[in-house]
Amino acid sequence: MRVKSYKFFIQSVVLSLCLGLFGSTSVFAADLASPQVAIEDASNKLKQHLQDPNFAHDFQKITDFVNQVIYPQIDFDLISSLVLGKLWKEATPNEKESFKKEFQTLLIRTYSRALFELKDWSVRFLPINSEGDDKKVVVKTEILQPGLQPISINYRMLNTQNGWKVYDFIIEGVSLVTNYRTGFKNDAERAGSLQEVINQLAKKNAEALNNTNSDKS
Repeated sequence: MRVKSYKFFIQSVVLSLCLGLFGSTSVFAADLASPQVAIEDASNKLKQHLQDPNFAHDFQKITDFVNQVIYPQIDFDLISSLVLGKLWKEATPNEKESFKKEFQTLLIRTYSRALFELKDWSVRFLPINSEGDDKKVVVKTEILQPGLQPISINYRMLNTQNGWKVYDFIIEGVSLVTNYRTGFKNDAERAGSLQEVINQLAKKNAEALNNTNSDKS
């Protein structure tokens, strides 16, 4: 799987979650809608963690943070099903759980690398858009960087029993779900089965974790 081609998406998402309203914004906190507040809350908590200089260098700390703060804001069950598409419908319960676990680890791995890219950025919330359904909205943001064009990041969010959850990220007009779906579909065709794709992903995740631990020793 060409993880490198997905890195830009995760970097942009990290920047948006990280900076929240700590920069130039078009709205005040009191004016934020509920879905925007969910993103802002994760942003505030991440900024606090970034005050620890060791945070971005510690994979376990990042994993714990994602599980405690970022994970609750994202509907990983829905994202996993959308990413696999037809493959999800054909997958066994065990394959679904294994894929979700390894896919989450993949995102955390890329997330940890993206933290090194955080520099002079800020985020701006734009007016929120409804998708014609009271339970679905698109939260629009722009990542701002001095001297460069803004990066457009939109969050597709679903109002669940547990609050608003992100189920897709649209970076510069390209859906993260669609991008990953194409990648995993091609991987499955080459590998011959979803299980083999999961095995390969698990192997790469384990190798990356071992390399991270070796770097710290």
